[in-house]
Amino acid sequence: MAERDHLQEPAWVRWLLIGLAAAVMLLVVVLPLFALLGAAFGSGLKVWWDAVSEEHTVDALKLTLLTAAIVVPVNAICGVFAAWALTRFEFRGKRALLSLIDLPFAVSPVVAGLCLVLLFSPTHGFLRDVLNAYDLKILFATPGIVLATLFVTFPFVVRELIPLMEQQGSDEELAARSLGANAWTMFFKVTLPNIKWGLLYGVLLCSARAMGEFGAVTVVSGNVMGKTNTLSLHVEVLYKQLGGEAAAAFAAASLLAGLALVTLVVKLWLETRHGDALAQSHRRH
Repeated sequence: MAERDHLQEPAWVRWLLIGLAAAVMLLVVVLPLFALLGAAFGSGLKVWWDAVSEEHTVDALKLTLLTAAIVVPVNAICGVFAAWALTRFEFRGKRALLSLIDLPFAVSPVVAGLCLVLLFSPTHGFLRDVLNAYDLKILFATPGIVLATLFVTFPFVVRELIPLMEQQGSDEELAARSLGANAWTMFFKVTLPNIKWGLLYGVLLCSARAMGEFGAVTVVSGNVMGKTNTLSLHVEVLYKQLGGEAAAAFAAASLLAGLALVTLVVKLWLETRHGDALAQSHRRH
């Protein structure tokens, strides 16, 4: 205990760092959030409700939730199996695959959207012949929005799982296989319980990003009110419109902020309710 106290920084250093961190968070996160909520509700609850219950806003919210409902399960499933393959097997091209997984972090979302345009444009895309032959519409429709969101959110689950699975190792899985368990039984009885907290964290991060994605989606959506506008795009449209639509934009933005706060509350609840199990999963092996 004495050695631990000896290694600690002086009290004034700790409090100075804590104060600086708190000041930065207050300035960068808390004050803008309260300013947004103040602008959203400043004209009264009725004005806010009229704005968020307007038809185009409801359509944008539905499209946002639909996109997240498709993207998050796909990323969760692909992320689990990608992390399993990368941590349990050695194969040629493994480092290249890891780099490709990180590509959405490095590439601008706008560039990702333009890549999809080059692929799926019905007039000059690489796949235009196939799309026109089967009358498939990807761009300026829900499939394009889903694909763009999938691209930018793919790394969140797999990057949360890879360090955890590398730390845990494969001893328990090998023991299960030696006892006669097949691959699926081993996965559902051993692997999945060991990674469930990391998986849940990755899903929460993926959900938050999917609902708030703007750059890639704005390129492939076409910004058609009531059809291809997600909530983030709808906020931009309302804010740029003339005729006093700023209050409606702030009201719609408060919905996005509310979705983010719900994600944060779920995260805090998990840490409070299951913090010991989560910490144990990170300490194992």
